[in-house]
Amino acid sequence: MASTIASTAFDRGVSPLLQLVLLDKADAVLSFQPDPALRDRIEVLASKASEGKLSEEERAEYEGYVRANKFIAIIRRQARRLLGAEPQP
Repeated sequence: MASTIASTAFDRGVSPLLQLVLLDKADAVLSFQPDPALRDRIEVLASKASEGKLSEEERAEYEGYVRANKFIAIIRRQARRLLGAEPQP
């Protein structure tokens, strides 16, 4: 429950700024795809993580990708809202 409250608060805090930034870019944000080499690297790290075989450096790298993915999800959710494809909270 606390993470839902925190997530809602975060959305409320960044929503006005994201609306300004995404206003003319929502379609581009939703169609964005990372390059294949990056996707492959993340898949390798994810596999090693699930097997418990990440080095300390790989774990730090993987955690960075996980944080980036969460950020991208937030931006995409806001883009869908701007296009009317997702309701406001």
